[in-house]
Amino acid sequence: MTILQFLKWGNTNPKKLFQIDGFGAILSSILLGVVLVKLKYVFGIPKSTLYFLALLPCLFALYDLYCYFKIHNNVALFLKIIGIANLIYCCLSIGLAIYHSKNITIWGWTYILIEITIVSGLSLFELKVAKRQTKLT
Repeated sequence: MTILQFLKWGNTNPKKLFQIDGFGAILSSILLGVVLVKLKYVFGIPKSTLYFLALLPCLFALYDLYCYFKIHNNVALFLKIIGIANLIYCCLSIGLAIYHSKNITIWGWTYILIEITIVSGLSLFELKVAKRQTKLT
């Protein structure tokens, strides 16, 4: 599937993005709040930071669930909100990683950079779809 085809799919199925975002948020919460905490010595990220970062995707998952089932009008606005929230989460993750950089291992940096790449990519896609949805209405 090309990027243009994927964008067309997103424009015809904008609510599906809440579903994708929600599943990703749940996965992030589990990885951060359970897996990385159990393997703290491998990743080097303090438990308190992991729990804080895990809390945010939990909130995002609730938001996504609500939007997927309850929002029928003005989907673009709600996509913009989650897209911006995800980008702020990415900035916060990088900021906390820099703050704890003396403790974070190469595995911790790898996890953070992979997660930020995926989340920011999805966020930019959500914002692009939201912009196109706004033009359609």
